[in-house]
Amino acid sequence: MTEYLEPDHPAPGDRSARAASLRSRAAVHARDRDAWLALFRDDALVQDPVGRSPLDETGDGHRGLQAIGEFWDNVIAPNPVRMDLRGSRAGGDEVANELTISTTFPDGSRAVTDVVAIYHVDEEGLIASLRAFWEFDQLRMLPPE
Repeated sequence: MTEYLEPDHPAPGDRSARAASLRSRAAVHARDRDAWLALFRDDALVQDPVGRSPLDETGDGHRGLQAIGEFWDNVIAPNPVRMDLRGSRAGGDEVANELTISTTFPDGSRAVTDVVAIYHVDEEGLIASLRAFWEFDQLRMLPPE
């Protein structure tokens, strides 16, 4: 069985990329759109997943708070999302988190995938980019428990 990390919530003044990533995870778990969007710069970029996909047909990502808010509304908001942290490696103003992400649908079934999410923050600790590397053909559909 995989062991997941349960890091402490970062201190309020912590402007590190890891702190921003943990705040992002907490906002997703709480289903708090406003808290999540407040973590990003106005011109931030979200690529989830990186490259062309059914979630981003151009592969250019979602740039700016309006586009990132629409990504939240269309991808994150409809169903509960759980982000289980398996590992985290920080360097400079970036962190790479190894995650297992589960989305639970109304019938109890789940879509599960393994992700490497790279967060880059500015000097204020705001997310300048979030790049999530995962592959649709590796997505696992699990029946209700």
